[in-house]
Amino acid sequence: MVCWALRRAAQVRVHLARKASGVCRGPEHQASGARPAAPEPATRGALGALGGTVELLGKSYPQDGYSNLSRKVLSRVGRNLHNRPHHPLWLIKERVKQHFYAQYVGRSGTPLFSVYDDLSPVVTTWQNFDSLLVPADHPSRKKGDSYYLNATHMLRAHTSAHQWDLLRTGLDAFLVVGDVYRRDQIDAQHHPVFHQLEAVRLFSRHQLFAGVKDGENLQLFEQSSRSAHKQETHTLEATKLVEFDLKQTLTRLMTHLFGDGLDIRWVDCYFPFTHPSFEMEINFHGEWLEILGCGVMEQRLVNSAGAEDQIGWAFGLGLERLAMVLYDIPDIRLFWSEDERFLKQFCVQDINQKVKFQPLSKYPAVINDISFWLPRENYTENDFYDLVRTIGGDLVEKVDLIDKFEHPNFRLTLDACSPGRDERVICAAVNRVKEAGFGVHCAVRVLVTESSVLEGSTEGWGPW
Repeated sequence: MVCWALRRAAQVRVHLARKASGVCRGPEHQASGARPAAPEPATRGALGALGGTVELLGKSYPQDGYSNLSRKVLSRVGRNLHNRPHHPLWLIKERVKQHFYAQYVGRSGTPLFSVYDDLSPVVTTWQNFDSLLVPADHPSRKKGDSYYLNATHMLRAHTSAHQWDLLRTGLDAFLVVGDVYRRDQIDAQHHPVFHQLEAVRLFSRHQLFAGVKDGENLQLFEQSSRSAHKQETHTLEATKLVEFDLKQTLTRLMTHLFGDGLDIRWVDCYFPFTHPSFEMEINFHGEWLEILGCGVMEQRLVNSAGAEDQIGWAFGLGLERLAMVLYDIPDIRLFWSEDERFLKQFCVQDINQKVKFQPLSKYPAVINDISFWLPRENYTENDFYDLVRTIGGDLVEKVDLIDKFEHPNFRLTLDACSPGRDERVICAAVNRVKEAGFGVHCAVRVLVTESSVLEGSTEGWGPW
């Protein structure tokens, strides 16, 4: 199984070296995608065909030069692991919900926070970027970083894509949970599909300053200048109170998940949709781990959604990251396993019960080094990672770039272990490379793990 996968991957990578000029070009070129023998249940249509359509979750989307979805990624759409009872991601989601329901109750005795965990992952580019004030030249908009159905629709890169719409309906406290999609490297901590939990809370002037001495004389807004500590429209008092409530909320949540005595630190950072912004890190088993991103919501975002008289905070965390730490799960691919030996470990009576993952396979990893030519332009490493995932599937644990060669004359170095090459053969090979327009030769190391739990399987904010 492993040898077959490596041979097949090598064949397709050679094909990539000859055809990659069409993998990730601008809108005038088609995107590349592997075509399986039979359509996946959630999707239909020939990916990468200009003028064609792809059907996803019961809707049809016309394809254009922006379309860059692979069958492997689309096969994950609709799986909704976070809603599958007793899945480790479901356990994390339920524990967070339980905490928020118990700790934050409205005047009528009902939970203060609404929960949305079944929103469609297909969003518009406006929802994913513009509504969140993401700059037009931000790297996350590039085809090399995000998954596009076409120029106007994409698979959400973060659950923040739903913030504006939910605020627009008048909600002022909610959680959003769902699968998100980002083109990423291949290793044990990264996967193109992962799951996030987003939280937003808004405060009116009365709510924020209630219980504060002389609070009736304090204001939410002012016209001043932006600094590292506040936005230009927020008073310092309001900003500090919102920041305090946010950090207290998150500290209580992490204590609920990890237990008492947890060391926490806050690191200043940047997100387009919050200011000031922070990353929360916890000291777990002597190591500082980044857990989530958070901050005071940009008032321009809040105002545009119709909540001009309120101020608020937002945070987002990765469910896989928490589950890997809490349950000692070493590889992100395991979350997609259908092996009962994996899943039954999380069938617990109490969602707060401690679980330690028990490995299922002792097979050693197989390492294979592969070299190939790349197109000179319009190519990113994520194009290759998508190809590897499409062909090698979840058998491939990690891919590392170990060497890179570039020469203006497109010199081609043949393997010394392949004797008998005469000058005509070498010249012909060089000419083919020149004609294809390739100028960079790369070598990568592929780590393959033959684990039955993986063979049976059919990551905005920092971890947001």
